[in-house]
Amino acid sequence: MIFGGAGCARPTKNHSKCRTTEVTVLWDGMSLASSSKVKISQLQAFVAVVEHGNFSAAALELGLTQSTVSHAIAALEEELGVILLNRGRYGATLTDTGKKILEDAHGILQLLQSIRQKASLDQGLEGGQVRIASVRSVSTHLLPEVIAQFAAAFPMVNVAITEHYVYSELEQALRDGQADLGFTILPTANDFDVWGSLQDEFVALLPPDSLKQSETLTWEKLIAYPMIMTPSSTPHRHTKVIIKHLAQYELSLNVAYEVQQDSTVISMVRRGLGATIMARLAAEPIPDEIQVRSLPNPLYRTIGVIIAKNTLLPRSAFAFLDVLKRVWTIV
Repeated sequence: MIFGGAGCARPTKNHSKCRTTEVTVLWDGMSLASSSKVKISQLQAFVAVVEHGNFSAAALELGLTQSTVSHAIAALEEELGVILLNRGRYGATLTDTGKKILEDAHGILQLLQSIRQKASLDQGLEGGQVRIASVRSVSTHLLPEVIAQFAAAFPMVNVAITEHYVYSELEQALRDGQADLGFTILPTANDFDVWGSLQDEFVALLPPDSLKQSETLTWEKLIAYPMIMTPSSTPHRHTKVIIKHLAQYELSLNVAYEVQQDSTVISMVRRGLGATIMARLAAEPIPDEIQVRSLPNPLYRTIGVIIAKNTLLPRSAFAFLDVLKRVWTIV
């Protein structure tokens, strides 16, 4: 996930020149070590897994993939030199050491929240609104954690989200001044500035027990399935992108079903009616029974945060972008 880092006072198209900032965590008033690499994001992942009892629910809350959360906690355990969680078939439980550290992790996160709240008062953000135009997959899986952290830091600022099914309608809402920030698929029209972007992978979703764990998914195996896809007609975009991608390899899909709603596609795959190719965020939450595989030749969509050019944003919108940057750079 790529965003401008610390030092960017205003959104800029050239966000790659900004630098990111690492936070050194203090423990009982002392640095963990002069070379400590413990990150706030790792503690957030640890606390979230403990609260939910498993990695998948924690990942959903944080707007991350399960593997990202697992990696964050593994890195934290490696840095501390202890095991914090017992991983099992039915979830994750605290080790004895983990129980001792959990209280301090909570304390660190609470102190950070207090710092942000005090800073927000000095910034004078005691009211106002941030208006966001978004597609469902972003508002469902990426924004909740951002909004939670923003609300903790700026409790008097209201966040209004308008969900759009059609990207053109979302973009028009920004042109009409109905929203301050928008989340759309890039590339977009020239009358928008792109503040930041992230890559969302297209994955193959297969019926339960389709392939052995060690079996490689090839294009030949994938296109042999009856495919369950969203329509390829306007205003739908994803199926068109997938068809164009396969055409590079002189391949085509055997589309058996065209379905409007992503959730219906997932249910049909779960029942063994066929397979699909879908952007991961659009597919979440993916039932455990469904097999998820990367495509033989990877394909991504780019989700961008856009702002209408020559628009004067309220201070609350800049504050929201700062929180967004922190959350979306979690690795």
